[in-house]
Amino acid sequence: MKMKTLLLGAAAAFAIAPAAFAERGAHGQLNIIYWQAPSILNPYLSGGTKDLESASMIIEPLGRYNEVGEMLPWLAEEIPTIENGGVSEDLTSITWKLKEGLLWSDGTPLTSADVVFTSEYCMHPEGGCAQLAKFEGVSSVEALDDLTVKVTFTEPKPFPYGPFVGAQSPIIQKSQFENCTGARAPECTDANFGPIGTGPFVVDDFKPNDVITMSANPNYRDPAKPAFASVTFKGGGDATGAGRAVLETGEFDYAWNLQLAPDVLANMEAAGVGVIEVGFGSLVERIHVNMTDPSPDLPEGERSTAAHPHPFLSELNVRKALSMAIDRPLLTEIGYGQAGRPTCDLVPAPEIYASGDTSCLEQDIEGAKALLDEAGWVDSDGDGVREKDGVKLSMLFQTSTNAVRQDFQALIKAWWEEIGFEVELRNVNASVFFGGDPGSPDTFQKFYADVEMFANNFDGTDPEALMAAMTCGKAPRPSTQWQGENVSRVCMEEYDAKVAELGRTGELEQRAALVKELHAMVINDGYMILPLVDRGRVSARAKTLGGIVLNTWDSELWNVADWHRVE
Repeated sequence: MKMKTLLLGAAAAFAIAPAAFAERGAHGQLNIIYWQAPSILNPYLSGGTKDLESASMIIEPLGRYNEVGEMLPWLAEEIPTIENGGVSEDLTSITWKLKEGLLWSDGTPLTSADVVFTSEYCMHPEGGCAQLAKFEGVSSVEALDDLTVKVTFTEPKPFPYGPFVGAQSPIIQKSQFENCTGARAPECTDANFGPIGTGPFVVDDFKPNDVITMSANPNYRDPAKPAFASVTFKGGGDATGAGRAVLETGEFDYAWNLQLAPDVLANMEAAGVGVIEVGFGSLVERIHVNMTDPSPDLPEGERSTAAHPHPFLSELNVRKALSMAIDRPLLTEIGYGQAGRPTCDLVPAPEIYASGDTSCLEQDIEGAKALLDEAGWVDSDGDGVREKDGVKLSMLFQTSTNAVRQDFQALIKAWWEEIGFEVELRNVNASVFFGGDPGSPDTFQKFYADVEMFANNFDGTDPEALMAAMTCGKAPRPSTQWQGENVSRVCMEEYDAKVAELGRTGELEQRAALVKELHAMVINDGYMILPLVDRGRVSARAKTLGGIVLNTWDSELWNVADWHRVE
């Protein structure tokens, strides 16, 4: 099979510069603050970024991405390619070789059995794996020997780097999790809150939605790392408090995701204690439209499930009108300034995959009204809310608690009400909203609202997993413990078939064309997801903290082993 190696040959050699320290733990205490508090330390049970990133300090993948999107071997000896024999010529398998001598933090060896088990854990038919799209098309994962793992796909897979690559797909220890598979997975609190890992730090204590205390992993593979002996990872509060704690008071060394107005950030940085770090990647603030009915009048197990289509958002022109009413440039100016770009694109980067559509960037209130009129939605009783066949355009709009998001909610509510919707706003503590607790009614996966707003990004530079996340089988539902990436409940046979075609396509230009077709089906033509702002990742570090390499393609804490104290 002839195959261009634009993708498979892209794994670049990359050496991390030696950190300015020579003894593990010599630099004492590191203080990190994420205003969205981690709720769990198992990425397979949460899609929340704050959970993925805190866990990335503890558990690691075979390969990951650096700050420019290049793949790096991490627990593996090298990135498998066709050229080095790690990817089969027929593209149906990829073989990984583990580095020799790797130990778990409890001193036991990491082996291929742990890698195989990780795939079984996520792919368990009775489980609710939040990262199942990473294993799209996998037919088997087998250990060839103690250090060699072969992943076989159901058909040729030109981009085989889904399983075990990036912070979303780390290796978990078989002996710790082997009694925690399937429906039992959420019940294993000790393992989920304190995973044994290969990363630079180990968990000493975890108070969900509050604070994690960690210490240097005594069995970490580099005896000179990490530089810090201990870490306090504080969660909660708000972005303003987190920013001040680094940029003004110096109480913390690093603050993540400072979703604050540009003038607020500038005033904080002027204190001279810390500096702002900004990087653009694939982080898009967007609104998800619920294609299913979240009505509390339905039985608990049937709310927001495919059994009940949404009474009005399943209608294309209603969704399109919602998009037309939004002024994306104004939202960007108010919320992000130079750290944001208005967008119609869920995949704004890499450029080859971006749709280039700009049709949503001009607000059209009158056009939205006309579209609803044409579709038969009218305000017959003069209360300002359109209705049809006894159904009113009345919505619950939810997001996480954050000043910028609440500003966005207020503006969008006003625009939607202007075109004839009734809009109730709700904001949920971010630790709960992104927490993944199957018992909570307030998670973004459960989606007990009509529309919701948040942002996340896909890791790496290939969006296949993001596209696969919107296939029918990825919708959160009771049988998956409300885990799953397809939070809008998109379900189209044509879309699923095209995702499968993407998985078989190797030529880069053809892959890009397929991604754009998929994007159009859900976003540009389908309006099931409404992109708003291409957000730069904005974080802050103390001037005394060195080694930071802001990475928008993987965990922001991807190289925390190299962080160190500077004068």
